[in-house]
Amino acid sequence: MDEGILREFLAESFESLAQVEHDLVVLERDPADRKRLAGIFRAVHTIKGTCGFFGLTKLDTLAHAGENLLSRLRSGEIRFTPPIADALLKLVDALRSILMRIESSGNEGPEEFAGLLDTLVRLDRDAVVIEAADALAAQQQRLGEAAPPPPGETSIRVDVQLLDLLMNQVGELVLARNQLLQKVASSNLAGLPAATQHLSLITTQLQEGIMKTRMQPIASLCNKLPRLVRDVAIACGKQVRLELVGVAAELDRTIIEAIRDPLTHLIRNAIDHGIETPEARLAAEKSAEGRIEVRAFHEGGKVHLEVADDGAGLPVAKIREKGLAAGLITAERAARMVDRDWAQLIFQPGFSTAAAVTNVSGRGVGMDVVKTNVERIGGVIEVDSIPGRGTKVRIRIPLTLAIVPALIVSAGDERYAIPQINLIELIRLDGEVASTSVTTAVGAVLLRYRGGLLPVVDLRQALHVPLDEEAPAPAGPRPIAVVQAEGATFGLIVDSVEASQEIVVKSLGDPLRQIPVFAGATILGDGRVALILDVPGLARHSGISVRGHGADEAETPPEAPVPAVPHEMLILCRAHGCPVAIPQADIARLEEFPEGKVERLGERRVVQYRGGLLPLLKLGSLLGLETPSAEARDTIRVVVVEREGRSVGLVVDELLEIVEEPIGSSQSPRPGVRASTVIRGQAADVLDVDALLALPGTPAVGAGA
Repeated sequence: MDEGILREFLAESFESLAQVEHDLVVLERDPADRKRLAGIFRAVHTIKGTCGFFGLTKLDTLAHAGENLLSRLRSGEIRFTPPIADALLKLVDALRSILMRIESSGNEGPEEFAGLLDTLVRLDRDAVVIEAADALAAQQQRLGEAAPPPPGETSIRVDVQLLDLLMNQVGELVLARNQLLQKVASSNLAGLPAATQHLSLITTQLQEGIMKTRMQPIASLCNKLPRLVRDVAIACGKQVRLELVGVAAELDRTIIEAIRDPLTHLIRNAIDHGIETPEARLAAEKSAEGRIEVRAFHEGGKVHLEVADDGAGLPVAKIREKGLAAGLITAERAARMVDRDWAQLIFQPGFSTAAAVTNVSGRGVGMDVVKTNVERIGGVIEVDSIPGRGTKVRIRIPLTLAIVPALIVSAGDERYAIPQINLIELIRLDGEVASTSVTTAVGAVLLRYRGGLLPVVDLRQALHVPLDEEAPAPAGPRPIAVVQAEGATFGLIVDSVEASQEIVVKSLGDPLRQIPVFAGATILGDGRVALILDVPGLARHSGISVRGHGADEAETPPEAPVPAVPHEMLILCRAHGCPVAIPQADIARLEEFPEGKVERLGERRVVQYRGGLLPLLKLGSLLGLETPSAEARDTIRVVVVEREGRSVGLVVDELLEIVEEPIGSSQSPRPGVRASTVIRGQAADVLDVDALLALPGTPAVGAGA
């Protein structure tokens, strides 16, 4: 047996079965799709036809039984029913298990699959026969489809080990390029600059080409999700629809493999814990069928992957009870936590709210592994949930791991690399800016930055970098790198900014791997090693709050007095693209209305609501915000506020999250605003509902609204 041909057969068969599995799930929803059915038949027929060449009798017998059933389905003699779908999906599993056994051990294994063979034969014999006229029409359609020729090959298979070897060679080539450019900058050798520029060009082209060979669409990650959703939904007695959005976005294959299991677990978790039973959904005035959306998109140099369901949301009360009972949270910290903080406990090892262990979940393993796997590839995971409305898990991951763009900075006599994905901009701490900085009671430095307050960390002090007494002190204002980590934005004061370049990421060994502020190391052009900063870890180490994103709340130094500012529960939303916080005590309800239900009374927009008319006001326009929302939506999001029988609906772009923050008093920058503050690392206006409803032009309505 030719090993090369066998490997080719196995690779093609695995690909074909993955497509067959996806097509069977789709076909179950649309049994009239004759073209898809024909594709399934051709795939199984091809596997069966090649088995005899290799003497694979078990594979041949199973594929033959499936082909017989598919042949009658394709010809239109029998109907495609749920039992047939179940049997064919089990056939796919059986064929795949035999192929995996052949790949690992060279034989088909001992299992005979007698029960599956009997099922396929029985279904072929007892299937529902289609009327003769319908069968003839289906046969004619099949013959017509057999005539558009198959498309030409547009891809080739490359051994993964070869790709990994080439990727390592490219990394070394980039290092050589950087070193050569460094030497040329200080040399006058004739002709050498042109040669190095040519080398740089070739290196860049080779790097881009190799990286493209490693990129795969996220759709390849999602091929098995329809089958997974179908099987888990049936096991849980639920109805679930899967929607895939933007999965044409591409990722490095190593990252694809790393997030395959986390994504699978998130889907299973959403069905088991999130989506309600059809009866419960109908009682909650929802459709009987739940919805899970997997969405992918590029933003800020990263791929964002979201898994959202429209289920019951996270049971925060139960999570709080379990967390305290298990001793995962101290009583002191629990007193400071809000709902969003409690939600992050689902990522703790061993944590589960399931009442019993099932074949789907309940063992307390899974979400902690999801978080670990995501963070291992430089990603960030966070969860948001609204009771009764559903849960959304967001994952942000880099496009690739081997070569990344970075900013090289210095602190003392050491140099560090800041990944570009964390960098927002560079500013300088000149005299004017320094004079407007504010030192808080707890010792943190805040800068007035773009209308808000920006926490600032001195990199030299944070890393305890010693000063070289012989080296001159940095002249002039020190630069500040504005960075972002897990929703928190802060400034990083450095001694100098040296260069922006692509770096080859090298992993750290023990004990450096245990230091949370470093993500790796790289070799610069002069041969020196620079440590790569882990910006989220540096934020936690420096006391920058990333609370609500899975990190522990920063502890206040014991010698620093804590200002006695009461915390308030706020609903953080976006109006005309700007963050606005509304005190929860002022909110009666959060609603969504179809745009088609909005009516006009003169210049006013209203909606029929609870036996009356609810006036609708665009919050951004009411506050005088300049940038209107240009996005057209089928539904509008409304925050309903009430005062003495008056109800007004404030239309916002987006409801972001519930937060608990200390809100002091400050001069209102505009009517209807109580104060401006920093929430989750960004400047936000806190609404004064009483002042807002007193603004000229705000309509008064009766108590019936």
